[in-house]
Amino acid sequence: MLKDVYEKYYYEGNYNCAETIIRAGNEYYDLGLHDRDMIAFGGFGAGIQTGNTCGAVLAAVSVLSMKYIEKNAHESKDIKPVTTALIREFNNKYGSILCRDIKPLSFKPDIRCKNTIEAACDILERVIADHESGKEVQ
Repeated sequence: MLKDVYEKYYYEGNYNCAETIIRAGNEYYDLGLHDRDMIAFGGFGAGIQTGNTCGAVLAAVSVLSMKYIEKNAHESKDIKPVTTALIREFNNKYGSILCRDIKPLSFKPDIRCKNTIEAACDILERVIADHESGKEVQ
């Protein structure tokens, strides 16, 4: 499970939510990203550093992009339904995809954003499993 992979990045590596999801996703799904590539996701943490869209959500969409886009997003028949499903599930769970809305429901000083990261892992895995099993994810 993806949740079995993330802790070494979040706690041992001290990465933020976005960095944790992309690094765990890269390892778990064998996406082929290099260490330097994943630095690009650092600014997504803390809602793009502004409380806007949750970094875990953005990184989860990035994992989907790496899995389902060959060259251009508009040429992929897969990216829209899986991204839509991911966003819908986050909205169902938290009522928002914004860090400033999710954080009061999920953040705790001693574990930081662990709950949100675990939710992102669960949602991402479920969306991918549903999509790959042929289950309708729109």
